[in-house]
Amino acid sequence: MKRDDLMNALKEKGIRVCGTTRDFGLGGQEGIWIAADSPSSITKEYLFDYWNPSWYNTFGAEPKLNSFVEKNGWYFEWFDPGTMMCYPQD
Repeated sequence: MKRDDLMNALKEKGIRVCGTTRDFGLGGQEGIWIAADSPSSITKEYLFDYWNPSWYNTFGAEPKLNSFVEKNGWYFEWFDPGTMMCYPQD
């Protein structure tokens, strides 16, 4: 999935997409910058949790969301406990 399409899909799930990783100030690969400390505007549930031990195998992302992202050729990576980045798989 192309970056802009994934950004729109994440927004449709109520995720606060802030922009690209370049907008955040990171050079290099163009990823997606996500406010991981905000709940979904649709479900009101948090979809990212840096400290959730049951989500360690999904790198702190809600398992269904993580599966969706990975199936579309992307992966999540924390920048800090409130900031998640999403990058294309190589």
